[in-house]
Amino acid sequence: MLAKRLIRRVSLSVICLGVCSIVAAAKAPPAKTPATVGDSNFHLRGAFDNSRIQFTRGKTGHVAFIGGSITEMNGYRPMVCSMLTKRFGDTKFTFTDAGISSTCSTTGAGRLASDVLSKGPADLFFIEFAVNDDQDAGHKLRECIRGMEGIIRHGRTCNPNMDIVITYFVNPGMIKTIDAGKNPIPMTGHKKVAEYYSISTIDLAREVAGQIKAKTLTWKKFGGVHPGPYGNAMCTKMIEKLLDKAWAKPPASGAKKTAHKMPAKPIDDHSYFDARFIAPAKAKVKSGWKLGVPDWKSLKGGKRGRFTKVEMISADDTGAELTLEFTGKGIGAYVIAGPDAGVLEAIVDGGKPVTVDLYHRYSRGLHYPRTVMFDADLKAGKHILKLKTVAIENRKQGGPAARILQFVAN
Repeated sequence: MLAKRLIRRVSLSVICLGVCSIVAAAKAPPAKTPATVGDSNFHLRGAFDNSRIQFTRGKTGHVAFIGGSITEMNGYRPMVCSMLTKRFGDTKFTFTDAGISSTCSTTGAGRLASDVLSKGPADLFFIEFAVNDDQDAGHKLRECIRGMEGIIRHGRTCNPNMDIVITYFVNPGMIKTIDAGKNPIPMTGHKKVAEYYSISTIDLAREVAGQIKAKTLTWKKFGGVHPGPYGNAMCTKMIEKLLDKAWAKPPASGAKKTAHKMPAKPIDDHSYFDARFIAPAKAKVKSGWKLGVPDWKSLKGGKRGRFTKVEMISADDTGAELTLEFTGKGIGAYVIAGPDAGVLEAIVDGGKPVTVDLYHRYSRGLHYPRTVMFDADLKAGKHILKLKTVAIENRKQGGPAARILQFVAN
């Protein structure tokens, strides 16, 4: 009975992570001057007939957004919502905001089911993770592909009719890479997925870099990594141009929704298209771990309100052990890593120990959300994870603690 209560409480806590399931669009601040964008940095792939048929004939529409802080903030997302609402004046829209600051595409793949797919079929889906895969996660190409393919393949498997747009926002480092004639790693990975699955993309990063180089835009006017009204208006204008192109011709009178084609095989068999959360209450505690809401008042470092009332499984010292049975090809954890974040030793099926340092460079002043993978290249099947908090000699930062919001199996 106790285990059932714990599982129920953890399930409820997932709902309270702060994702708005179906919400009205917030009003974004307008740009002081109309945004100017070209016609070469948005790329139409596939069709957007399904969403248009639903919006015009069904008179209802569900539009979902997933990403990091750029999606969560009052920026391009509400501007796009407003644009669609004006464009389809007789349509009753619902909007899902699944933006969570600091999260990368790996975390996005893990929370797709709970934060987007569980809210009902989306007709139009916007994805934004380029900046966070770059500056937050520091992903290599493989991880950028695995995260984005996980989102696309999982989403389209559950809802083959869903129209999708991937957007590349930008930071100063990415602009330098573009100016050097190269493509930032996240954009390379996400583009490979987009081309493979015929997903349209908004290359805002290249548009911004080009305009700055041509001296028709400044980084200050754009607004920075978290764009100001003008920068967000640029993105919205590019999305509008993409949809204008997609919807240039009226649909045939008898046109019906058509499932998007799905490639028979993924790019990477270990991409996170089977990613899902496993409640911490499923773990078997041997010692040191405790399920509950941490005593945040006693902990140093900034806290984000969306996490401070959520139950998680925590350890405050080294030597804490637990085991978790799971099925899949990979296992990791969605954690909150603050100034006291420690090191985990993970052993799968009695194999070689792997140590994962939870401390992130942003952990110094913030209890930072991130996903770490303990083993992402397992053979499909049943496995047992053994997890232990450990000490590392001469470690200069962090502490002994570990706080797990959800286990992530793939």
